[in-house]
Amino acid sequence: MKTKSQPASGRIQIAVEEGSTLLPFLFAYFSGRSRTTVKSYLAHRQVAVNGCITTQFDTPLAPGDRVEVDLGRVREGISHPKLRIVYEDDDLIVVEKRNGLLSVATDKQIMQTAYSILSEHVKQDDPRNKIFVLHRLDRETSGLMMFAKSEEVKTRVQSSWTETVVERKYYAVVEGRVEQAEGVISTYLTESKAMKVYVTNREEGKKADTAFRVLKYSARNDVTLLELELETGRKNQIRAHMEYIGHPIVGDKKYGSRRALIGRVALHAGVLSFIHPTTGKRHDFSTPVPRKFSELF
Repeated sequence: MKTKSQPASGRIQIAVEEGSTLLPFLFAYFSGRSRTTVKSYLAHRQVAVNGCITTQFDTPLAPGDRVEVDLGRVREGISHPKLRIVYEDDDLIVVEKRNGLLSVATDKQIMQTAYSILSEHVKQDDPRNKIFVLHRLDRETSGLMMFAKSEEVKTRVQSSWTETVVERKYYAVVEGRVEQAEGVISTYLTESKAMKVYVTNREEGKKADTAFRVLKYSARNDVTLLELELETGRKNQIRAHMEYIGHPIVGDKKYGSRRALIGRVALHAGVLSFIHPTTGKRHDFSTPVPRKFSELF
């Protein structure tokens, strides 16, 4: 990459000549600046790839891509301990939600949610802007979520969900040792009047398939770390399936857990991959297994 003297302010456009990932690319281009300064460009939402603002350090770059860096006014993001924007463009926002934050308000619980935080965020540019829910995570589940920035995009994504969302993986710590190395749990699910999802017969329920793979087992704590992939997206599907096979998720009292080893439900949405509804490009996002999960092993 050919580096040039860079201005102290303004917008820089850089053409990508060789395949790379975003942070090493920025380090190379801004070789005369400290690594902390370069990282701050990402953290402060001053970097865009092909017109899409991103804070994802490992965003892949291909020859012909365009990287823009705004060295002027810092873009105002959100400051909340339980929500972090990892990607944003004109159509979508991808966030990482921490456990304890509701995705959206309920009839019984009207409080700050991921939805309300992002609604305030998009209204900074224009008070008429809105945010639209594409899918939800339970309050005690952490991980990646995606929102639409227009009703048109919401409809487009939800009407082609299985083609658009190509991969969703979760990590869970469950009680006991799961003997089968991998497999698929396939049942029908329904919901009780007490709002608990459970396995039922075909006539009453909706089909639900959850693929699982054992990653680790801890004899000391008698718990198993699973990687889970949703083949259908039913409400509380993973939680209900783990209880059904006799290995409830650690900390999930509602679904049979008797062990609160880490002070939360041990379920995390770690991988989200989708085909962008406007550009047609594939986007891949991932977050690591939470440290509290790993410490059990």
